[in-house]
Amino acid sequence: MPSPRRHAVALRHVAFEDLGLLAPLLHREGWDITLVDMPSADLTDVDLRATIEQADLLIVLGGPIGVGDAEAYPFLIPELGLIERRLEQDRPLLGICLGSQLMAAALGSRVYPGGTKEIGWGHLQLTDAGMTSCLNPLAEPDAMVLHWHGDTFDLPQRAIRLASSPLYENQAFACGRNALALQFHVEADPALLEEWYVGHTAELGAAGISVNALRTATTTVAGRVGAQAEQIFKRWLNEIG
Repeated sequence: MPSPRRHAVALRHVAFEDLGLLAPLLHREGWDITLVDMPSADLTDVDLRATIEQADLLIVLGGPIGVGDAEAYPFLIPELGLIERRLEQDRPLLGICLGSQLMAAALGSRVYPGGTKEIGWGHLQLTDAGMTSCLNPLAEPDAMVLHWHGDTFDLPQRAIRLASSPLYENQAFACGRNALALQFHVEADPALLEEWYVGHTAELGAAGISVNALRTATTTVAGRVGAQAEQIFKRWLNEIG
């Protein structure tokens, strides 16, 4: 008998920052996916909340807003509550970029603007814990991840740091067996990044970052980031309870 399919819910904040390379992997590994667009989602809907809360895996994706923007974007408050309960229950949770920042806030840590924008492809330095984690492929000399953030956070007391960059000490952390927070983008599909360049045009211009230079850098890594994402996420999906 085939194994029953499991259910993942992804909380999305802007359409183009989606599951990317993670979506086909989830399907191959026996997961069904529900995307919830948070800016328009009605979290008072009992059925929607049940779908999110009962999911076998909750994924919180990135976006151009921050944890401190709840006055302008009030959906962040109930979203933070969903993440807090997920962490309390020690159920599988993956946070990417904004998602990692929301996880840090849910664990009681300060989230705040960093000293500079970190946008573009770069290397990471793994901690000892990171070297033995699913992030181990990022220790390879040619491993690159996509950075796209200006906020950062203090490491939560319950968490274990997995990775750092020269600009930001806290790039990834684990909390227990089932929660993984990534400040960077392993899931970003190089073939779809043109949508990011358009969607983030104001941010790129304000940061003085050349779209053409970013496009060229993407071309140099496009051939290997798919296999890298496959290694990382497949191992993590096999490890979660």
